[in-house]
Amino acid sequence: MGRIVFTDGACSGNPGPGGWAWALGADDFAAGYDPATTNQRMEITAAFRAVQALDGPLEIRSDSTYVVNCFNQHWWRGWHARGWTNSQRKPVANRDLWEPFIDLVRARGDVTFTWVKGHSGNPMNDLVDRLAVAAVTNRAPSSGGVGGAA
Repeated sequence: MGRIVFTDGACSGNPGPGGWAWALGADDFAAGYDPATTNQRMEITAAFRAVQALDGPLEIRSDSTYVVNCFNQHWWRGWHARGWTNSQRKPVANRDLWEPFIDLVRARGDVTFTWVKGHSGNPMNDLVDRLAVAAVTNRAPSSGGVGGAA
């Protein structure tokens, strides 16, 4: 069994300044800031950064259906087959993030995704929400413990 990491993104305005965070626990996390972004971009970034930072089998738990469904419902396969257009034949939003993220997840082969309801009292989901919001408020990245190897 791999490690479970929670991820979240936040935005003050949409678009606006944004923050992302991932956490294995209260003392093992990373969070970052973007001065001009969207909530969806921050959700993708949080999960992507976790996959980049953490080695070994990994379960991403996210309250973003956008992130979870991309992998669990294999949206990315359709995007590839249609030349990076969505089911409405429009360019896939956030392709600049999706493309390297999908490539990394596929290359690793040890990353799974689980949806968790946001703002429902899940302590870890609440933690990453607070960290992402703090990144926006403080306009600065933060980290604690950030362990890579399994």
